[in-house]
Amino acid sequence: QVQVVESGGGLVQTGGSLRLSCLLSGSTSSISAIGWDRQAPGKQRELVAHISSDGTTYYGSSVRGRFTISRDNAKNTVFLQMNGLKPEDTGVYYCTAEVLTGVMKEQRYDYWGQGTEVTVSS
Repeated sequence: QVQVVESGGGLVQTGGSLRLSCLLSGSTSSISAIGWDRQAPGKQRELVAHISSDGTTYYGSSVRGRFTISRDNAKNTVFLQMNGLKPEDTGVYYCTAEVLTGVMKEQRYDYWGQGTEVTVSS
């Protein structure tokens, strides 16, 4: 079992910055990767950033060059630094912990929190 708590959202103006935090607890040693995604009302859920256990990162095309995902293993925390925010970045941001189980790691389970809301005004 893994517990996930997101925080750090808020209201900012276009061009501003926010730093989101994802606090992880429980069986954190079993986590293979952490992802951030977001969803706005009436919009499909969108992948924002992803970091694997070996440190490999991936960013969605809409945020590449503006957002940075990082991890502090000692504190069991993952961060999403968001710079140059735009109104289209508005939405609820979710942190997802990916866990692989089974003898051959053939089963995948995802754990997520309640999300944190980001609003960017023009």
